[in-house]
Amino acid sequence: MEKKLKVAALRDGTVIDHIPSDKLFKVVQILHLDTCDNQITLANNLESKKIGSKGLVKIADRALEEDETNKIALIAPNAKINIIKDFEVVEKRPLILPEEIREIVQCGNPNCITNHQPVTTRFKVMKNEEELMLKCIYCEREVKRDQAKIR
Repeated sequence: MEKKLKVAALRDGTVIDHIPSDKLFKVVQILHLDTCDNQITLANNLESKKIGSKGLVKIADRALEEDETNKIALIAPNAKINIIKDFEVVEKRPLILPEEIREIVQCGNPNCITNHQPVTTRFKVMKNEEELMLKCIYCEREVKRDQAKIR
């Protein structure tokens, strides 16, 4: 049986693989790929032995910055980032959640200054044994990662 690629190979750029299918468009949103001039390939609901159904993003001629890949860690912590040069993987970038997240999470507190003034949202990342929590720097409201409202 002949194996066939479902998505064409990338000469140079970034591949974001193993994105849970329900998180693909959130990743596209936080990376602002809707305004990107590079060629972008999106695939969703691909078969995955690890997670059942996965999404994939290929961005031609662009290596994501480290802060961009760290944002992905909030949405899809088990995604894989590969930097490609001449059809070869030259770097496998780990996803590391930064100590502070800016601009991508909206505070759920209606009285928070970030919901009334042009202030950049900032959340401290707090890890405990059970789950990851985000704490608003301004009003100190805490939210679970999976319940955070992504902008």
